[in-house]
Amino acid sequence: MRGRDIISILDLSRDDLYRIFGLAREIEENMDKYINELRGRVLALLFFEPSTRTMYSFQTAMSRLGGSCLVFSDVIRTSIAKGETLGDTIRMFDGYADAIVIRHRIEGAAKYAADIAEAPVINAGDGTHHHPTQAIIDLYTIWKYRGRLEGLNIGVLGDLKYGRASTSFIYGIAMFKPSKLYLISPEELRLKNEVKSDLEKMNIELLETSDLQSVIGELDVLYVTRIQKERFPDPAEYERVRGSYIVDRDLLRNARDSLMVMHPLPRVDEISTDVDDTEYAYYFKQARCGVPVRMALLKLVIKG
Repeated sequence: MRGRDIISILDLSRDDLYRIFGLAREIEENMDKYINELRGRVLALLFFEPSTRTMYSFQTAMSRLGGSCLVFSDVIRTSIAKGETLGDTIRMFDGYADAIVIRHRIEGAAKYAADIAEAPVINAGDGTHHHPTQAIIDLYTIWKYRGRLEGLNIGVLGDLKYGRASTSFIYGIAMFKPSKLYLISPEELRLKNEVKSDLEKMNIELLETSDLQSVIGELDVLYVTRIQKERFPDPAEYERVRGSYIVDRDLLRNARDSLMVMHPLPRVDEISTDVDDTEYAYYFKQARCGVPVRMALLKLVIKG
């Protein structure tokens, strides 16, 4: 995997993912072994959109591997404010860093960066398209705590139209042939037709519904996403669908005892805080997996 760009979860095979999972688990168990793994290497973090977990977990991952980071997150204080193009910004950081992580509001920005840069580029989210490292973390969490990825009943809830985390997770879990994939959303936020077409070509059994209550008892994993106001081109569309779902203890009375409730975070009100101290809550465990997974990915992409 050395030198490879990671723009979409589909850039990785099942073997690639299992290799990342295995290394991430080894890093979790033997963190001290890897403290100098990337000593002297530099990672450029180019964040043109706000981020907490993604940016700081990449920064922590690189630091724990012994490397350093160049953090670009305040556009107003950079040459972008003077009119520098994205392409020129990428070329400059390509000369400084051994790898580039980029987040951008425009779809295709990460691919554009990869086409320009000689260093490997990792997509940390581009518009409504892809968020591959989040999907790797999501899959690793299921693999770590459930022991397998194959043959599960998976529910994905919320914004399936604009949510890049949900799209990437759906493509990722589809590689492992879920028993059934439940797509749970308001009518206005149904999964894009091109994604559904791809899933049908992969022979994934899909069930689309707006009724979470009717399927909650069937699920092994419920992947919850927030309805993201910032992604809606029409504010009126957002107002029609916000607050469509709330996962709370009352809903979960009908769930399987082994159900994993996941969320890429941040949450707003789609998961009630009364779920936090139940056996169903995996979203904070999921967040903690971010650092070892990104450590594994950086190690493999930068050094091999």
